[in-house]
Amino acid sequence: MLAASGASLLLPRLEFTQPVLASTQAPPQRMMMICTDLGMIPEKFFPVDEGANYKLSPYLNLLKDLKQDFTVFSGISHPEVDGGHEADVSFLTAAPHPTRAGFKNTISLDQYAADRMGAVTRFPSLNLRVGAARGDGSLSFSSDGVRMPAEDRPSKVFQSLFVQGSKRDVERQVRRFQEGQSLMDDYADRLKTLRGYVGRRDQVRMEQFCTAVRETEQRLIAKEQWEQKAKPQVDLECPQDFDKPGHIIGHSRAMYDLAKLALQTDSTRVVTIYITQVLSPTVDVPNVKLPPHALTHQSKFKESREQLVRLERAQMRVFGDLLKGLKSCDDAGGNLLDHTSVLYGSNLSDANRHDNSNLPILLAGGGFRHGCHVAFDRKRNEPLSNIYVSMLNRMGIETSQFGTSTGSMSEIEAA
Repeated sequence: MLAASGASLLLPRLEFTQPVLASTQAPPQRMMMICTDLGMIPEKFFPVDEGANYKLSPYLNLLKDLKQDFTVFSGISHPEVDGGHEADVSFLTAAPHPTRAGFKNTISLDQYAADRMGAVTRFPSLNLRVGAARGDGSLSFSSDGVRMPAEDRPSKVFQSLFVQGSKRDVERQVRRFQEGQSLMDDYADRLKTLRGYVGRRDQVRMEQFCTAVRETEQRLIAKEQWEQKAKPQVDLECPQDFDKPGHIIGHSRAMYDLAKLALQTDSTRVVTIYITQVLSPTVDVPNVKLPPHALTHQSKFKESREQLVRLERAQMRVFGDLLKGLKSCDDAGGNLLDHTSVLYGSNLSDANRHDNSNLPILLAGGGFRHGCHVAFDRKRNEPLSNIYVSMLNRMGIETSQFGTSTGSMSEIEAA
């Protein structure tokens, strides 16, 4: 990895991306992906009935006022993605067998979308995390399979989005970006000189390097331009950080609020939020005394199961507040939820068994045809990536394939 003036150069990078914009007459489409790392009690999340006349499950009943704004899926997973907790790295990539020796990840849904959208917003993507995490704790991966860092401090997110630096700060940042561009120019000149002295195989590698240099220079130019534009002003005080682990609900609410504002101000159109509980020693839910991970493995005991239900209900409640908040925001003849595809799910179904099949998946908003329980075979699952293809197409990114998809999710697409 090469780092220069605030930009990281990941080698090699094969895909050269250009901005892809929907018609200027239509409101921009956004996407938000939320993953919680301990699944959901299946019989509390999944409905029994199928189709449009299904009866809401106990957890989905908390979203009853929004029933026509979301679709719940069953029989969905990533083919050949296993490894229990370790499958989180493949939640947005669908890369198979993440625990095998020599595993190399692929690009995640958010970065795929951000790369193809280009620098149409100040932040091509916003990668957030709630809670303490194993390792780097991020769902986002570059086209080279390199994990992208996630931000877990609400105050830092707020400052990046909405706090304008002084004139001196802005000038300093602009100089850094310009110095980075000069460095990229220098790299490009050196590579041109070397091309005549290397073999065919090395020429291929050098071309990959040149592509990475050009992309990095483009990102630096975009950052320089955005740095000189005023940031949006919002009616919200800078939120406090959660320095002690265990504030899963409060931390989630803070990140949801910031994500909503980021979309509302068009500071970004792609958001990822990873809610990690596996290392949390406590939670901020009344009458929940045991750690979340322990609760999932003791859910056969009545008291532990009751505590786990309280925790998961609290999570669904705060998620419902996010959806209601998006729906309350007017946006170009509709509302923000109409123009934001919100995916909520987990890399685990039943965390007690470390099961990576039949994942709890819900898709809200985005202008899709909602109000149904779309049920597939719970033993021979439909690829989750089919939903991802539909989400990308809704963003104006035309593709028929992502990850392990076999097509799009026609069940939710408008007739």
